[in-house]
Amino acid sequence: MVVLAVLVALGGMPAASAGPPRPLALVYRGPATVPGTAESVAEVLRTSPSRFRIEYVGPADTPITAETLSRATVFAQPGGPSLRRAWDAMRPYAGLVRDWVAAGGNYLGFCVGGYLAGATPGYNLLPGDTYQYSATPGASVRDTRAARSPMLWRGRPAELYFQDPPAFDLVAGHRATVLGTYVGGEIAALAVDFGRGRVGVTGPHVEADNSWFVDDGLIPFGAVRPDLAHDLIETTVHRLP
Repeated sequence: MVVLAVLVALGGMPAASAGPPRPLALVYRGPATVPGTAESVAEVLRTSPSRFRIEYVGPADTPITAETLSRATVFAQPGGPSLRRAWDAMRPYAGLVRDWVAAGGNYLGFCVGGYLAGATPGYNLLPGDTYQYSATPGASVRDTRAARSPMLWRGRPAELYFQDPPAFDLVAGHRATVLGTYVGGEIAALAVDFGRGRVGVTGPHVEADNSWFVDDGLIPFGAVRPDLAHDLIETTVHRLP
């Protein structure tokens, strides 16, 4: 008690241990995104069990360099415009991102970010490629407009925000954790190893908040599912089944 009184008299208590720093997630923001998507991805990373610190990267933020990537646990690629436009913006960084993931980094791709994990065109991070879900026979959404649509997440029904999402075509026999499937059984979300790193991708917008639905005249009730975004994040980063 005497020690406590002396400390208070001198101006305060000893600082509590801050603990280990939270892991860093780099979230791309720039011409390969559309307004709001980077911020929504940042929010689900912040609120995930891993509680990531966020740093935006891109032309108006921190530059994407090998040094920047070396500080991070995750590189997140949000949704954006067309695949072609997104690839035009990201092509200069493709080698950096691919090498970083192969060396042990974690890539998270949401919608267009999922397309960019593929090879035609893209970072070529998947044991296979991507294709346009809305062009498949029996697709629940047959055009590129925003929609609320059903799928299965770990075998359980869910309805999520769709806008021209990719499906993922894996090489037969390659091990991956399939998290989500579309109504016809096409792969909608997965996590898979790449070199010493890991890749997690989703076609449906598991990061979408209420505002996405309201802005597009859709009903958000029951379809705002940050828990699924957290599942994708944690399964990828922590190599969970």
